[in-house]
Amino acid sequence: MGRLTKDAKKTLPIRQTALYLVNGERQKDWTEEVNRIFEFVRDRIRYVRDVRNVETLQTPEKTLEFKQGDCDDKSMLLAALLESIGHPTRFVAIGFKPGHYAHVYVETKIGANWIGLETTEPVDMGWQPKGVVSRLVYFN
Repeated sequence: MGRLTKDAKKTLPIRQTALYLVNGERQKDWTEEVNRIFEFVRDRIRYVRDVRNVETLQTPEKTLEFKQGDCDDKSMLLAALLESIGHPTRFVAIGFKPGHYAHVYVETKIGANWIGLETTEPVDMGWQPKGVVSRLVYFN
């Protein structure tokens, strides 16, 4: 996921999309920039499950093109869009049983705080899932 995101953040479709999404926002309003991109991925990229019994990863460019993907696809797209305009990101894999990871989402740093960005549920920026037992963080 990290490699796909690092490659994608430098591509024209990803950067163009990020710039389009934040166009019109106040300069240096980092919270609003993040929120605009987060809402786009949450609301305009449809959640769809992987092929049955097959873990798949599609590139952020393909997720943008298809306008569909699962939690890791949506997370990579969100991270690539944010990274393409300078926002640091990290992936957070979580599970609800010890040592088992079942979901991934993005966090970005605004000021001194890491903010959760869950794109597969209709929740606001900053929401954190409850009942998490396992947590693994990967910095981009």
